[in-house]
Amino acid sequence: MRDLRPWFTLILQRRGRLFIGALLLLATLISGIALLALSGWFLTETALVGLLFAAGIQAYINLYVPGGAIRFFAVSRTVARYFERLYNHNTVLRLLTDIRVALFDRMAQSGHRDRGRHKGAHWLSRLTADVDALDTLYLRLVAPSALAAVVALLVVVLVWLLFTWEIALTLLALLGSAFVIATWVLYRRTQGLSGQLNERQELLRSEVIEHLEGFSELTAAGRIGKHAALLKRQALALDKDQAVIETQTGWHLALTQLLINLSAVLVLWTGLKLFQNGSVSGPVLVMLPIVLLGLNEVYAMLPDAFGKLGATVAAAKRLNEEIKPSAVHPANTTTGTTLIASDLSVGHPGSAPVMTHFSLSAQAGDRLGIVGVSGSGKSSLADTFAGVIPALSGRVERPPCAYLTQRTVVFEDTVKANLLLGNPKATDAELWRILQLVELAERFTREDERLNTWLGSSGNRLSGGEARRLVLARVLLSSAPLVILDEPFTGVDADTRTRIAPLIDRWLEGRTVISLGHGPEALLPSDHILHLS
Repeated sequence: MRDLRPWFTLILQRRGRLFIGALLLLATLISGIALLALSGWFLTETALVGLLFAAGIQAYINLYVPGGAIRFFAVSRTVARYFERLYNHNTVLRLLTDIRVALFDRMAQSGHRDRGRHKGAHWLSRLTADVDALDTLYLRLVAPSALAAVVALLVVVLVWLLFTWEIALTLLALLGSAFVIATWVLYRRTQGLSGQLNERQELLRSEVIEHLEGFSELTAAGRIGKHAALLKRQALALDKDQAVIETQTGWHLALTQLLINLSAVLVLWTGLKLFQNGSVSGPVLVMLPIVLLGLNEVYAMLPDAFGKLGATVAAAKRLNEEIKPSAVHPANTTTGTTLIASDLSVGHPGSAPVMTHFSLSAQAGDRLGIVGVSGSGKSSLADTFAGVIPALSGRVERPPCAYLTQRTVVFEDTVKANLLLGNPKATDAELWRILQLVELAERFTREDERLNTWLGSSGNRLSGGEARRLVLARVLLSSAPLVILDEPFTGVDADTRTRIAPLIDRWLEGRTVISLGHGPEALLPSDHILHLS
């Protein structure tokens, strides 16, 4: 359960809303129980008065006060339930927003290589299925459990006051047993199986997607039927395990309601002796069992939540393990225009360094080229300079920087939206100017939508060279004093590279530029070239 602690801490930041939501829940439950109890008392009192009249005995009953109270609780229950649902569901949406924002912040603090350990579908599952599993914490877990305990204790106190302490203690034992069976016992029985379901569902979804993507290859290999049968068996096994959890939840719910009903029978049975002795009136005798039966409403919410608690804990554990901020501080950002690297060890936390004892100093306006074969550590060094990954040891001080990574990322959006990521304040004229610089302006002037041209999924309407020049333009729009370009001309033909490289160099005049590539021809014009081996 300690895996839930960080998320409880996050949720409790909105303790004011949680308290108001709990009060609305309590008002709904008390109104419902009071409506049942007062209705039972009123019907019993009316019946007794009628019997007295039939026996020729003078009697009277106040119809207005209990009748008005019944109407009040009927209305208050409806109003309280409406506002409780409205308010608490809004609170849950806010809590899920807080959780997702916290996860995005933590993902942003981790290195992009760490995030690249899994596919996008995996992280999507973490940010949807796993986060959605955490929405049970407040509305289905904490609030109902606390309210069930509070209302049960109030009923026990009421029985203590109106009946005897022996009956109250017996009732406390029955209701306490029902609470434990509906919560802790069910959680312990379903913890392991429930915790595995989300992970197996994610695995099955991934395999179904791979089945669809590889349909042609599977058909050509004659394996389509067997692979589909395998997926069907996995789905059936998943359904069977889900049915096991639902069955256990149903049995625990039935046992819980049985104990509550037994407590109502106990109060009614023991109350008969008190009624015969004149210690309690008939309407009060009938009212208390009805109050106990009203507890079924709040207790019925517990088994479903605790049957899924194993999945919630497993989801929290996965999020805690897989989305972690970097353990080492990234590069220090300075307000100057100088990049200083002192005695660096470069690599990824938990792995052997790819470079050690590396020192470098670049002044404002310097042009530095770094070349090396694949695996020499160029990209790791660029990531460290940019602050994407921390240095394993040593120190990096740098001004704010713009960074073009080896990976060409074009978002499924318009040309304008992709470019504005580099400078949200850029005007259309500035966007056309930067497109002209990388020789893409003519490409989009031919489009009807021009800057609003939709680029498709991952920029599939662009060639490889066009996509690379677009993301290069996005980086060039930034006004950062340090610009790091890793393989800036990947996929760009030699003639285009020869034409645009001097233009880019003039555009970046006055700024520190570090470009990296396999050879000098893949770089911007450089004052110094560093060879890595």
